[in-house]
Amino acid sequence: MDCKIIYSLLLIVAFFSSTQTHAIEFKGKFIQGHFIIGKTDPETKILIDKKKVKVSKNGYFAFGIEKERKLDITITVGNKNIVKKVIKRKYKIQRIEGLPGKKVTPPEEFYARIRKEGKIIADSRAIDSDLSFFKDKFIIPVDDAIITGVYGSQRILNGIPKSPHLGLDFAKEKGTPIMAMNNGIVTLAEKDLFYTGATLNFDHGHGVSTLYMHMEEIFVNVGDHVKRGDIIGTIGTSGRSTGPHLDIRLNWFDIKLDPQTILNK
Repeated sequence: MDCKIIYSLLLIVAFFSSTQTHAIEFKGKFIQGHFIIGKTDPETKILIDKKKVKVSKNGYFAFGIEKERKLDITITVGNKNIVKKVIKRKYKIQRIEGLPGKKVTPPEEFYARIRKEGKIIADSRAIDSDLSFFKDKFIIPVDDAIITGVYGSQRILNGIPKSPHLGLDFAKEKGTPIMAMNNGIVTLAEKDLFYTGATLNFDHGHGVSTLYMHMEEIFVNVGDHVKRGDIIGTIGTSGRSTGPHLDIRLNWFDIKLDPQTILNK
């Protein structure tokens, strides 16, 4: 075969190999607080803002966009940079009255407990396992509940401005069963945390976790493998709460994301 033909064929093969290696697709919107799933070749190296992220054996990876992020986000795929503009959101204001004073502004004797419990939750969010449940469908955890609190709303508690709410609240009668939103491993099961009361956290892989708060009863233990739809506990009013409800959180490591972005997929 002519050398020029061979050379041309090699160039074509190299071109298509390079194209396949760097092919990428995204599921999710590049909006503040949103969760994004990526899909690429399993051997491709992926960086999000220069931070390397895991790619599953099927080519899936995950990341999230901070609530107040203003800068574009840079995704490095192999040796190529993709820059995505982040769309700004407007958040609501929510006023809540009737909370016990110590829950709004805790006395100093509770500070050590609050710090300790905050670290327990942070440690459960920091797990970077090889699980790939994050790419699967998430379901609503409570049937026929009313959503009473949304992600990003500025909370004014007993007239005092506080940090924004970073979850999604489902109001229903005390004792209502709560379902696991997705397959996962229980990484935290605490019955009485100061702010969040009876609390569960599930690892879904690659730094993606979901937190369930203010529960009455917990039916699972740390290390349990829970399947989507399993009953994991019941709605309560534990911790800082004015009535029975479930507050869920979605996290990508320490970045707190809007749970509606997984429930609407």
